[in-house]
Amino acid sequence: MPFRLAARLGAEYRVLLLFSLRWLGISLVVGALAGTASAGFLVALDWVTTWREAYPWILTALPLGGLLVGLLYHYLGQSVEGGNNLLLDEIHQPRARLPLRMVPLVLLGTLLTHLFGGSAGREGTAVQMGGALADQLTRWLRLHRRERRLLLIAGISAGFASVFGTPLAGAVFGLEVFLLGRLRYDALLPSLLAAVFADWVTRAWGVGHTAYPLLAAPALSAAGLGSAALAGVAFGLTARFFAGATHFVNSWFKRVIAFPPLRPMIGGVLVALLVWLLGTTDYIGLGIPIIVRSFAEPLPAYAFALKILLTALTLGAGFKGGEVTPLFFIGAALGNALAPGLALPMPLLAGMGFVAVFAGAANTPLACILMAMELFGHECGLYAGLACGLSYLFSGHRGIYGSQVVGQSKHGLWARQQGRRLRDLP
Repeated sequence: MPFRLAARLGAEYRVLLLFSLRWLGISLVVGALAGTASAGFLVALDWVTTWREAYPWILTALPLGGLLVGLLYHYLGQSVEGGNNLLLDEIHQPRARLPLRMVPLVLLGTLLTHLFGGSAGREGTAVQMGGALADQLTRWLRLHRRERRLLLIAGISAGFASVFGTPLAGAVFGLEVFLLGRLRYDALLPSLLAAVFADWVTRAWGVGHTAYPLLAAPALSAAGLGSAALAGVAFGLTARFFAGATHFVNSWFKRVIAFPPLRPMIGGVLVALLVWLLGTTDYIGLGIPIIVRSFAEPLPAYAFALKILLTALTLGAGFKGGEVTPLFFIGAALGNALAPGLALPMPLLAGMGFVAVFAGAANTPLACILMAMELFGHECGLYAGLACGLSYLFSGHRGIYGSQVVGQSKHGLWARQQGRRLRDLP
């Protein structure tokens, strides 16, 4: 009897050991590819941002930049135009390997968007590059459908972790983002390994990330927790509004303008005109300087609304880039604006908004709680967790990724929506 038990345990753990070693090797390759791609992307993005700020006249050519991006995707990139949603669709229903052309197209499209002055982020680019590069291993390793899903999730995690320098948040983001309300735990080890390796590779290339202040949290009190709850509700409603505004602008452009390359060109005209009327470039590009300022000094109370407007126009019209860094801006600026009326310090509220608006818009609250602790220190974890949880709830079954499937509804009221994609919900 002991011999049989030992044999059975030996067979069981041999399989687990082989699985771990196999994914250790695969994740190392995925991390190296995604980390290197993100390092090159971040260096190039920093260069075009610096150039744009040195020569602000380039903003007048934003319509031309939009036309270039539109033509690029219309004639060369229709198969990858779905971007992040294409990755999520392939995880849910694998059909065909992602074209390698997704990598140079999203890279060039995002750099053009930022060079000419669009308001966009960088997460979408890194995630798409990580996922597409990882998927090229499918054929070489002869992975079956289940393993390919794990590979795509690992690629998403690697791209996210490497572009923000947050390996834990990146690992959980890959597990959380495609299925609202549920995690896929069989992908935990591949995601974690790929995220850690990708972050390490990006840093090994000498590419750093924005340093944010460590946030001190006050002692727990009814006033503090109540303030965090009210802020969380505001963050969730703002996340829902941002997602709705972006989808509305995108639908409007598709309905009104038949030729796709003209959509970002017209969008570029509108964005450039708005920036000219505002008389400042604070609300275009990534907006990192304003995010950093939100932790240290009061911002105009309307700053978050202007960023919503310019980002919804930029991305909705068809420019390329991510939504996440603009969401960081929107959340940090909103937290900054709420500070005078709430019983929490302004830096803490800015940090809570930074992660919580993203949590509501992307429906990834656990990743955002981890991100808060990785970027701002563990002391803010409880307040950030409460804000992220309420933001996730109050954003409803809406979000920036239409291909997310409702795995577990946020409330019994919406239980009938389980199993459906967000873009198909009424």
